[in-house]
Amino acid sequence: MSKTAITSDRAPRAIGPYSQAVRAGDLVFCSGQIPIDPATGELVAGGIEAQTAQVIKNLSEVLSAAGASWNDVVKTTIYLTDLADFAVVNQVYGAAVGGVLPARATVQVAALPKGSAVEIEAVAHLSR
Repeated sequence: MSKTAITSDRAPRAIGPYSQAVRAGDLVFCSGQIPIDPATGELVAGGIEAQTAQVIKNLSEVLSAAGASWNDVVKTTIYLTDLADFAVVNQVYGAAVGGVLPARATVQVAALPKGSAVEIEAVAHLSR
């Protein structure tokens, strides 16, 4: 099985030695996105709601570059620096994913890159 790197100029560039996403067969593995505004390279202001919305937007752009959408996502992992933000993240996330909800894990971590409060990674299945 071959694998192909997926990139989008509409999402933040990788800040390390990894791809924004990799397609392997019918699966697309999206690296974790943090709330970086791709235009400025900086974290968005506005708290956990704004940060989660930016993460969803960034993931949407990467999914789109792979020919996928949130309807194709089968698994996500959400990383939070504070589980007290769970309800707000759930609200923003829930509005974006719709359809058949992906399987998901949510974990609290000590820290995330660039001081982000949230990071989300996703796996999508392309049936086309």
